Amino acid sequence: MDALTVSLFLPVSAGLSAAKLLQESGLSPVVLEARDRVGGRTFTVRNKETKWVDLGGAYVGPTQNRILRLAAEYGIKTYKVNEKENLVHYTNGKSYPFKGSFPPMWNPIIMLDFNNLFRTMDEMGEEIPKEAPWRAPHAEEWDKMSMQQLVDKICWTSTVRRFATLFVNVNVTSEPHEVSALWFLWYVKQCGGTMRIFSTDNGGQERKFVGGSSQISECMAQELGERVKLQSPVYRIDQSGDMVVVETLDKQTYMARYVIVATPPGLNLKMHFTPELPPLRNQLIHRVPMGSVIKCMVYYRENFWRKKGFCGTMVIEEEGAPIGLTLDDTKPDGTVPELSFYFLIQRICDIYSRVLGSEEALHPVHYEEKNWCEEEYSGGCYTAYFPPGILTQYGRVLREPVGRLYFAGTETATEWSGYMEGAVQAGERAAREIMCAMGKIHQSQVWQDEPESQEVIARPFHTSFFERRSPSVGGLLRFIGFSTVLSAAAAAGLVAYRKGLIPRS
Repeated sequence: MDALTVSLFLPVSAGLSAAKLLQESGLSPVVLEARDRVGGRTFTVRNKETKWVDLGGAYVGPTQNRILRLAAEYGIKTYKVNEKENLVHYTNGKSYPFKGSFPPMWNPIIMLDFNNLFRTMDEMGEEIPKEAPWRAPHAEEWDKMSMQQLVDKICWTSTVRRFATLFVNVNVTSEPHEVSALWFLWYVKQCGGTMRIFSTDNGGQERKFVGGSSQISECMAQELGERVKLQSPVYRIDQSGDMVVVETLDKQTYMARYVIVATPPGLNLKMHFTPELPPLRNQLIHRVPMGSVIKCMVYYRENFWRKKGFCGTMVIEEEGAPIGLTLDDTKPDGTVPELSFYFLIQRICDIYSRVLGSEEALHPVHYEEKNWCEEEYSGGCYTAYFPPGILTQYGRVLREPVGRLYFAGTETATEWSGYMEGAVQAGERAAREIMCAMGKIHQSQVWQDEPESQEVIARPFHTSFFERRSPSVGGLLRFIGFSTVLSAAAAAGLVAYRKGLIPRS
C-alpha cells in the first residue's frame, strides 16, 4: 500500500460516494466500514417471504438527482409508490378518503389554520440560507424556540396543532419540543418545502428502487473491491505526524494523507482523536442526538385495501396511536402485499382494522422490523437533529475540516439532508474538498450542482389564490373585531346625525 496516495473513509453511503469519486480521479482510497455490510442507514433484507424489503432508507423522488444518477449508472430501476386509489385520513375515530398531499379540512376555521401553518413554515424557510442557516435574519430568535413553541404560536386549533406534531414526527422522527424551530424550518426548506418533503407523488416518497436501496452501496463497494474493509470500526485517529494514522478495534493500522469521517456526528464520540478536536467541534458532537424510529412492514395474503378503494397511504391522528403514517409497499408487479410504517410501540394490526374498516387487517401473514435505536453504528434514524439553541452556536463547524480530517454524512448536506441524496452530496463534496487541498481542482469546483434527472422530473407545486392570500385565524378574528367596531361606530354616527347631534353642514 502506497501511503502517500491513500485516503481513508469511515462510511455510510456518503463514504462510498466519496471513495468512488476519488478513485475515478486517480487516487487510492481505502474504506473502513464498522459493520459486516455496506450501506449504513440503508438496509435491504432479502428472503423468500418478502423477495426484498428496505428496512432503512428507501424512498427517492424528484430533485434527488445525485442518488438517481448513481442508480441509473448501475442499472437500478425505480418504481412509483402506489397512490392511485384514495388516501385515508383517520381522525376522531373516523376514516375520511381524500386525494392529494395533505388531508382536506372542511371546517373553515381549521382550513384557515392549516393553510396558515404550512404557508408560514414555507415563508420562514425562504429566509434561511441552505448552506448556512445560522446566518438567517432571525436565526437566534428561531433557534432558541422549539418547534412546539412555534406551533403553539402559529396555530389556533387543536386539530392543526395535532397535525403539526405528526408532521414533525414523520419527517425527523423526533418530538416538536425536542427540535429547534430554526433547524426544522431549514430541514424542510432544503428538501424543497412542505409540499415536496411530505408528498408521495412529485415528492420525497414518490419512488423506491426495484430490488432495494442497498444495491447502490453494494455496487459502489463492488467497484471499489478490496479497498472496502468490513468489520473495521475505527478506534483512533492521530494526525500529529506527517501522515494521519488510523487504528481499528481489531488493531489494524492504516496511514493516509487525508481522512473523511462520514458517520453521524454523535458517533465521533466513539473515536479517540490526537490532537483533541477543537472545542466547538467537541461540543457539537455531544449535543446532536439521533432520531428514534422502528421501521416495520406488515404483509398480507392479498391487497385488501385496494379492493376497498384505498391506496395504502394512511394519515392517522389518534391519541396514543402507535403509528402516524403508512405507505403501500407492495412490489411493483403487484406481488407481496405489504404496508410499511414507522413506530415506537405495538398494536399495529388493530389500528389498521379500525382505519380501513376491515377484519382482514387483523390477519397478517408475515412481519419485518428494524429497530434503529439499537444500531451501534447509527445510534438511531433517520438523521441527527439539533435541539433548541445548538445550530446557531455550533452548526457552523458541522462541515469545517479539522486539520486533515474532513466530514461527510447526510447531516452535512445542504440538499435533502437526512436522505440518501444528502449522503451522496456530502460524500462527493468532501472528496472534492480533498482534491482541492491537493491542488487537483479549484475551490470553486468543490460545490457542484447536479443536472436534473431525465427520468424523474420535478413538477412545480401550484398554490391557489386562496392558499396564498387567505388570512390566519388570528387575522380573521382581528378583522371581524375591527369590522365590528367600525360597524358600531357607523351605527352610532347615523343615530347622532338623525337626532341632529352632528351638524348637517
